[in-house]
Amino acid sequence: MKFLYTSINGTGERKSGTREASDKFQLANDLKVEGEIVLSAREVEKSKFLSLNFSLFDRIKNHDKIIFARNLASMLEAGLAISRALSVIERQTKNVGLKKIVVSINDSIKKGTSLSNALKNFPNVFSPMFVSMVMSGEESGKLGDALNIVASQMEKSYLLQKKIKGALMYPSVIIVAMLGIGIFMLVYIVPTLTKTFKEIGTELPASTRFIIWLSDTFQSHMILVLISVFSFILLIVITNRTKVGKRIFDFIFIHIPVISELVKESNSARTTRTLSSLLTSGVSMVEALNITKDVLQNSYYKEVIEKARHNIEIGAPMSEVFARAENLYPVFVGEMVAVGEETGDLGGTLLKVAVFYEDEVEQKTKDMSTIIEPFLMLFVGVAVGFFAISMISPIYSVVDKI
Repeated sequence: MKFLYTSINGTGERKSGTREASDKFQLANDLKVEGEIVLSAREVEKSKFLSLNFSLFDRIKNHDKIIFARNLASMLEAGLAISRALSVIERQTKNVGLKKIVVSINDSIKKGTSLSNALKNFPNVFSPMFVSMVMSGEESGKLGDALNIVASQMEKSYLLQKKIKGALMYPSVIIVAMLGIGIFMLVYIVPTLTKTFKEIGTELPASTRFIIWLSDTFQSHMILVLISVFSFILLIVITNRTKVGKRIFDFIFIHIPVISELVKESNSARTTRTLSSLLTSGVSMVEALNITKDVLQNSYYKEVIEKARHNIEIGAPMSEVFARAENLYPVFVGEMVAVGEETGDLGGTLLKVAVFYEDEVEQKTKDMSTIIEPFLMLFVGVAVGFFAISMISPIYSVVDKI
């Protein structure tokens, strides 16, 4: 950080200037070595534009955080002090943003701050779940184990998201390619055929007139079309950020055929995996449910977790809530939660449920590609056939008249 400071030396002379330091304490120590005492210091605010650029380039990926947790756990289990382990990670990491964060965390620890409190200074990087599990590890004296658990949980969530995105990648590429080819045909190919139709002077079928209208619209109002598409996308993004809009999109996702089952099972896996990790690390049930609610993205699932937390607070079984939410969580989840409550091993039982649904999601993402492929081919065939018939049939009608 860069600070604007005012200091005074032994002769009473005042001096103002700017200097970089990790925090005000380091600034004061640096100037003290030079024989000056800091009178005032404030951080120089960075340009919002520059801060945005730095945040984009220095973004900490989930993969980087997983490696950070695993490496730190390994070194702590090997007997290294936290400060020493962080220094090693600082030298090893290639991510500039993570390197800065590790330096700041290490500085805080050298001043006597606990690791969990140091992590709280970076809420955009380390989630409440990460911090809570580290805090629990510190209290139990098993910080290495806690870091290994949080790394495993993050890795499973990361792989789950990656598999779902991978399953949707193929249809997305096909649809985008079709749209690109379609626009190219409308802008460059159809106008040539339109001139031919005008010269022939034959009556055109409705499908041909529709394609010609699309072509004329793209040619004459290209900027307006692009603005409309951009505005539509922007409207969706803005709507999704409102409470009502988010609610609508969440409802759509859990009711789309084929996709809905994947959404339910992936949320079941994420819920049970997160709860299991937190409970195994020693986090209290109420706190674990609060953190799990923050991890989930769908508002309907958040409501279920909130109801489960309320049940725990009033002394009622949590399994009752999951059993009533059969439209969101499969029956198996409610039954296994009840088993875990009865046996007193809820963390272990939830872990088994998480593994089961993670395997289910993995299999469904593989099957999805197989199922979607013939539908995409059929869609492409219909689109190509419609275009071909619409543009060729007028030519054949002229030939028949001749």
